[in-house]
Amino acid sequence: MAITFSDLHTESGLKSLDEFLSGKSYISGDHLTKDDIKVYAAVVGEPGEAFPNASKWYNCVSSQLAPCFPGKAVGVRFAGQAAPAEEAKDVPAGDDDDLDLFGDETEEEKKAAEEREAAVKASSKKKESGKSSVLLDVKPWDDETDMKKLEEIVRSIEMPGLLWGASKLVPVGYGIKKLTIMMTIVDDLVSVDTLIEERLTVEPASEYIQSCDIVAFNKI
Repeated sequence: MAITFSDLHTESGLKSLDEFLSGKSYISGDHLTKDDIKVYAAVVGEPGEAFPNASKWYNCVSSQLAPCFPGKAVGVRFAGQAAPAEEAKDVPAGDDDDLDLFGDETEEEKKAAEEREAAVKASSKKKESGKSSVLLDVKPWDDETDMKKLEEIVRSIEMPGLLWGASKLVPVGYGIKKLTIMMTIVDDLVSVDTLIEERLTVEPASEYIQSCDIVAFNKI
């Protein structure tokens, strides 16, 4: 939303600016911007003790601009411009003195803004792409299933974002053992359900694997 100041050459205008700057160091943000330069240019001179916030801001901007203009200024006046605030209390407010801080952007500014927005979106998307640690139970058909071969088949499955980890054989009864195995996945690249349904429980893996269950699923 645009910030508008009126009649900054009058006492009422400076009072409005002083109130706006209460608790602030600059017009917008924490650093000197073109908004400060625009308002600074519209203020006739140092506001004075009657407007402490505006005066402090004015002197701060002056000190930062001084190194950019090392030459000695002799002073410039504009015909028809009103006198400083203490001499212009009766000057009526006019719409021509409104100052819109957010004018039309240049092509360079628009391009820079678009690049910043694209960078923010890319950064957000990158942050959302997390990892998860998953513990799977892989069950054989019976006690005659070659568990070594079963594990070899499981680990032979490769896909982007999938890393197999530690494993062990756990007895389930009647001489049957199941393979419990850890894996780390990149969430945006690997779907555990798809891995089970389309890779672990279809041929040739299904010759050794009866079923797979997700025991634990934790975000890293």
